[in-house]
Amino acid sequence: MANHKSALKRIRSNEAKRLRNRYQHKTTRNAIRKLKAAESKDEANKQLPMVISMIDKLAKKNIIHDNKAGNLKSQLMKHVEAL
Repeated sequence: MANHKSALKRIRSNEAKRLRNRYQHKTTRNAIRKLKAAESKDEANKQLPMVISMIDKLAKKNIIHDNKAGNLKSQLMKHVEAL
């Protein structure tokens, strides 16, 4: 157990950040699934910029690695072009 007031605050803030990161990561994964499930190219093209923006934000906040973000974006763009 924490012995200092600042350590208790650190525990609280870490938990809040963990939950926020988890929510953002899960939301992005769901958006990627929705994009991959899109039937038409028009629908996918509308969703693509939003999903790429979400991935970039995760990478910027170090929730996912920069290379993983690049790989995901590349994979999604290939998928949309193949529709």
